[in-house]
Amino acid sequence: MFEQTIRNFKINFIRHDGRNSFSSGDQIIGHISFDLTKETKITSITMRLKGNANVHWTAGGGGGTRKHYSARLDFFDLKGVILQEDRATRGTKLQLGTHVYPFTCPLPLGNFPSSFHGVHGKIVYTLTVGINRPWHMSKDFVTELNFVNHTDTNQPGLNAPLSGSNSVTPCSLWCNSSPVTLTVSVAKKAFTPGETVKIFCEFSNPSSKTATPKVKLQQKQTFYTHSKRNRKMAIKNLAYVSGEPVGAQVSYVGTEIMLAIPSSASLTISECSILVVDYIIEVKLHVGALDEVVVLFPIILCDTPVQSYPPV
Repeated sequence: MFEQTIRNFKINFIRHDGRNSFSSGDQIIGHISFDLTKETKITSITMRLKGNANVHWTAGGGGGTRKHYSARLDFFDLKGVILQEDRATRGTKLQLGTHVYPFTCPLPLGNFPSSFHGVHGKIVYTLTVGINRPWHMSKDFVTELNFVNHTDTNQPGLNAPLSGSNSVTPCSLWCNSSPVTLTVSVAKKAFTPGETVKIFCEFSNPSSKTATPKVKLQQKQTFYTHSKRNRKMAIKNLAYVSGEPVGAQVSYVGTEIMLAIPSSASLTISECSILVVDYIIEVKLHVGALDEVVVLFPIILCDTPVQSYPPV
């Protein structure tokens, strides 16, 4: 059996920049290695570099009434050869032992979205090495690449501060309370995974109830069909922190809340027509058991650190 003949197959990438990811226009350089348990005739060793997005979900009830929705985008599909077929001998005899072959494969230029695995879809980049023998099906070894879309940090607004405010009037029997106000600001719009967001909150709580601030980082995944007539959304809570309670009858108290973005968080995806990933910081002030004030901030997660504007 071919599976018993070839063992310990590995794809080793050579990176001089220390990164574990690839981006548009990069040269993928490395070598493959494998062991043969006996002399084996190989017709060729091929490689295939692919990038695509797939989404799929169902909707409706049971009894055969459920509908399936799906879409697929192919970004590129490139083929190359590591070991060329010797047409004269219809193959190359390889001896028992370890064999190593270098390869180089350029990634095409383009605004391709970052790798992502979501609830109802994924964006995947793969390198497949196929080892071909006479009278045998190709034995394929697939490696998934971590592809990153570099964000242009010169875009206006990425390093500009964000601010917003909202208020609510806690209702008693006669609803005669003064409004509870929440004003929130952050230093910029773009962050990197693993970065900590400093959130400055200012509260006005003239009510007779204690108010508790809570901050949440949400990831919104949106999946579309090609026509955009159908979509499916999934919300994931990635981080959560609660601030110190704000006492009753307090006016304009300021505090800072630190929200750590998980280092494992995926990057924002806006370049794909069938799969979009957004991030929102939700700041919520709970007033008693029923009322709450909410301020939302859309942020961007990118691969390059963005410096905020210096204070004026």
